[in-house]
Amino acid sequence: MDITGNRFYFILSYGCQMNQSDSEHYAGQLEELGYGPTEDMEQADVILINTCCVRETAEDKTLGKIGELKHLKANNPDLIIAVTGCMAQEWQDRLFERAPHIDLVIGTHNIHKLIDMITERQAQGRHLLSADMGAPAFHDLPTKRFHKFFAWIPIMNGCNNFCTYCIVPYVRGREVSRPMDAVLEEVKQAAAGGYKEITLLGQNVNSYGKDLDGKIDFAELLRQVDKIDGIERVRYMTSHPKDMNFDAIDAIAECKKVVNHMHLPIQCGNDELLRRMNRGYTVEHYMELVDYARKRIPDLVLTTDIIVGFPGETEGMYLDTLEFLKRCQYDMAYTFMFSPRTGTPAARMDGQIDQAEKSRRLQGLMDVQNVYSLEKNKAMENKVYDVIVEGPTKNDAHNWFGRTTGNKMIIWENDGTTAIGDTVPVVVDKGQTWVLKGHLQK
Repeated sequence: MDITGNRFYFILSYGCQMNQSDSEHYAGQLEELGYGPTEDMEQADVILINTCCVRETAEDKTLGKIGELKHLKANNPDLIIAVTGCMAQEWQDRLFERAPHIDLVIGTHNIHKLIDMITERQAQGRHLLSADMGAPAFHDLPTKRFHKFFAWIPIMNGCNNFCTYCIVPYVRGREVSRPMDAVLEEVKQAAAGGYKEITLLGQNVNSYGKDLDGKIDFAELLRQVDKIDGIERVRYMTSHPKDMNFDAIDAIAECKKVVNHMHLPIQCGNDELLRRMNRGYTVEHYMELVDYARKRIPDLVLTTDIIVGFPGETEGMYLDTLEFLKRCQYDMAYTFMFSPRTGTPAARMDGQIDQAEKSRRLQGLMDVQNVYSLEKNKAMENKVYDVIVEGPTKNDAHNWFGRTTGNKMIIWENDGTTAIGDTVPVVVDKGQTWVLKGHLQK
């Protein structure tokens, strides 16, 4: 405890951008209670760990961190430790059994209850759990944004797709769209607050509006957001090929503020494996979307997710994915080895593949993709791109960085003429596989 009477909170977030957004809502509530942020966990009066459970390795990492907090609780019995997010939704009471020094466990639909739960914990001194799966918390929650110029804007919660490898529908619930008026109002508030770039968030943004009355869909939302003054860039994530359509692509192409970066996860390049994954589309349907998008958005930056070693993946199926990479030629692919997730159908499927074989396939996948990533980035050399300055790189304060509208990171030597949040033109001098090097255009 701080002897001046000040109270502090420390938030640690794992996982996806939705978790980052949720953590901003937790921080907003804590500040309403009079707590201020600290980067020193030992100074904190409230420690909140916002968790991910997409992979069991994420859970193991979280459990390790929770264990490290035991000595802090022993030194300060008044310390409140809260575990929130997807792992909290999945584990619930088991977290108290595993780590009795935890005070609060809050599921994915109960973000708005933090203030009441802290108040009750302080009054009664007992474990509290809130993990019912009623309507998600699309209340007007206080928000403490972690970035000065970039804002997360949730547009929906949950997922109805039930991909056989994924636990998200079980811990985030069914799809619920946020009313368009509420989304637009938050975007306007962000613009008024000086935020230059927003990201519309959902487990599957392409299915936005299916549960709302009227002719509201993701394409219409993009068109309405694009009309709001003050925002320079509109991003969105994540898209699902099953629900992406030509109208949404048209909206992306037509809207001046919507970026030219599209993340469209393919997962694999074989139809039988896509069926086993319950993805709901074929390779050819996916390519129709890509071909149309590249026609409508000539400077499209396309990225994807790919899983290798899914149960039943034969060598031929794996080679189909490699051939698809050569056909599609992504700017970047986020590649993963299949990891069995307890509670999902894929974890129980026959044909599980050993770790060594998965590692071999992953390396082969990266070897093919890296060729195209380097080729795409080298094609950007000697061209000028507008970037929003994010600040110094992690390892060298003399080098600053920002991102193009296509989400490509550019690093340049800081000459002291720019400030964080400025939009500046940068010339690309060298394209590398993962990053671009450049200089400020004079």
